[in-house]
Amino acid sequence: MKILIVDDEPANVALLEDMLGEQGYTQLKSTTDSRRVLELCDEFDPDLILLDLFMPHVDGFAVLESLRADQSEVYLPIIVLTADVNEETKRRALHRGATDFLNKPLDHIEVLLRIRNLLETRRIHQLLDNRRAALEDAVHARTAELQAVQAELEKSRARSTAE
Repeated sequence: MKILIVDDEPANVALLEDMLGEQGYTQLKSTTDSRRVLELCDEFDPDLILLDLFMPHVDGFAVLESLRADQSEVYLPIIVLTADVNEETKRRALHRGATDFLNKPLDHIEVLLRIRNLLETRRIHQLLDNRRAALEDAVHARTAELQAVQAELEKSRARSTAE
């Protein structure tokens, strides 16, 4: 599964890339420029985003709002990375669409467990979406069949009445 890392500190990006790479995550994309997040999401189509909150140019709160506006129909887990653990920061991030939090400095085990859990949740959402789409297609096909049969019955009834 694909993970996008967004942090203005290159050392944090490298740490996360190394940590995830050691666990077999190979589809990683990262940026230190928060202005590129939407563009990278369009190109890379991540399954999970690790997002620092406090960055220059565009802060993580604004990125969250943009992502949620752009990805409103899709379950895309976003884990916020922050050293600021006060309740107001958490509320603001959750209100704007954060799925979970990781406090800096990062605990390797916690990072990997939260990522694994949210990627599994993402996979289940995708399976459900695919199943829903297949069921909708089946309903449309069956409805078309029933409408065709109904039209044939009406034609037959009209012929019988005319005779």
